[in-house]
Amino acid sequence: MRQLQLDKSEKSGYLWSRLTNGGISDMPDYIYNLYEAKTRLSSLIDRAAKGEEILIAKSGVPLAKLVPLPKSKAKRKPGGWEGKIRISDDFDAPLPDNIQSAFEGRDHEDQ
Repeated sequence: MRQLQLDKSEKSGYLWSRLTNGGISDMPDYIYNLYEAKTRLSSLIDRAAKGEEILIAKSGVPLAKLVPLPKSKAKRKPGGWEGKIRISDDFDAPLPDNIQSAFEGRDHEDQ
């Protein structure tokens, strides 16, 4: 795993130099060392909950990323297919012998 060049130019966290990656990166702007992340965990969680991605490194090697949880989906509302499908009256009737025997793995004539 490659080490990152870090620049302690901000009050909190390290500003990752985008020049080390050709100016193009999918990594977060700020990286926190493990000790600092433990010290500021509550505030980092608040920032992640607001949508920020936070990278945590040990000795300059990225180990973990703190990201927000995805938004929860709306609860399912029953009855969405009402009037759109039809279930036959004989839906749960016994199957014909030839089909039933195929499900059971036997020939129709083996009865």
